[in-house]
Amino acid sequence: MKSEQQSAIFTQIDEVKQAVSEALSHATKLGATAAEAAMSSTSGLSVSTRMGEVETIEFNQDGGLGISVYVGNHKGSASTADLSPKALRSVVEKAIDIAKFTSDDPCNGVADKALLEMSPPDLDLYHPWEVTPEQGVELCIEAEKAALEFDERIVNSDGASFSSHEGLRVYGNTHGFLAGFPRTRHSLSTMVIGQDGEQMQRDHAYTLSREQSGLKSAYSVGLEAAESTISRLNSRKIATMKTPVVFRADVANSLFGHLVSAIGGGALYRKSSFLLDSLGKQIFSDKVNVSERPHLLKGLASSPFDSEGVKTLDREIIHGGELQTYLLASYAARKMGMTATGHAGGIHNWLVQQTHDDLKAVLSEMGTGLLVTELMGQGVNTVTGDYSRGAAGFWVEQGEIQYPVSEITIAGNLKEMFMNVQAIGGDIEARGSVQTGSILIESMQIAGE
Repeated sequence: MKSEQQSAIFTQIDEVKQAVSEALSHATKLGATAAEAAMSSTSGLSVSTRMGEVETIEFNQDGGLGISVYVGNHKGSASTADLSPKALRSVVEKAIDIAKFTSDDPCNGVADKALLEMSPPDLDLYHPWEVTPEQGVELCIEAEKAALEFDERIVNSDGASFSSHEGLRVYGNTHGFLAGFPRTRHSLSTMVIGQDGEQMQRDHAYTLSREQSGLKSAYSVGLEAAESTISRLNSRKIATMKTPVVFRADVANSLFGHLVSAIGGGALYRKSSFLLDSLGKQIFSDKVNVSERPHLLKGLASSPFDSEGVKTLDREIIHGGELQTYLLASYAARKMGMTATGHAGGIHNWLVQQTHDDLKAVLSEMGTGLLVTELMGQGVNTVTGDYSRGAAGFWVEQGEIQYPVSEITIAGNLKEMFMNVQAIGGDIEARGSVQTGSILIESMQIAGE
């Protein structure tokens, strides 16, 4: 059965490649000096339950083809979900018409041919799972049941969700680039509510992988959600103060998300980043090293090429605290007189090097301070670096967790926070595009009582 699925997805990729090729050919015939087209599609199963009852079962299928044409330095874009020859001609004609009304911009155009990945490697991203709705429901119910039976203080469930999806991505341009690959993603999550006296708390757990065998068991997901929820009960505020802060691994990756925004080409050429003119300069403490590895087999953020067909490469992003590269798509690179880096569409498996064995070692290094396990709100200004977010977590003394903390705000400036990183744990959070352990920052302002 698996071989049939594989055969079907590669047949689908060939059909999409044909559609992309036809669209590019039609664009050239209509006078486009260059063009690029891409299609992503996803199909699969999503299931959710609550308190052991089925809430939703959905079969999803979506996708569309987008084309950008360049008439000289004028750009026009249009998209369609219909891949029939008539629809493809129509969408190309619309893009050509739009280009007539756009401004002349010498930075427009497809990526430079020399940068394209003409022989993309297979990164083993496709692991289909012949899972039935009944099996999905069973996994959700098992996760909820494990959580609800863990402790009598778990009084309710906010539900469990399971999904198994497969998809494809195809990109082509008039430099002769045409490539595509399939990918899969499977996940299971649950969230439960705990109560002790008058206070209620909720927390969740989830597992995510390209392949079925990479998922944690439903039982362990439920157990983790319950344990996390129970640990937050009887939380309290703490006094307003300045104190060291540890960001637990699953929230620490958000700090690097702000870095991605600040060193992205769009923010840089618009001069709307707190890290302007930082290339080759110290922006973190010398304890911080970040590598990008786009070709990790089965990696959740692996890709042989970016959304413009540009080859992805192993890179050092931060070395000894110094910024080694910006993240540039072709347009931004031309605006800045630089070379595209293969980051159109995002980053690819950032690996943050640890300095300490685990979270316990990081807390021991901190001694007394705040462990942050949840962040709320969007109070981050990437123009100035000012940082202020609602938070919850645990108060720590002499390296040991003392009690849960809630209803506080943590504040600082990202420039100072980056420079004040003191330790990075080996408790790596690997479920996203940034793989990092817990991070200790020397001092932040806490707004509490």
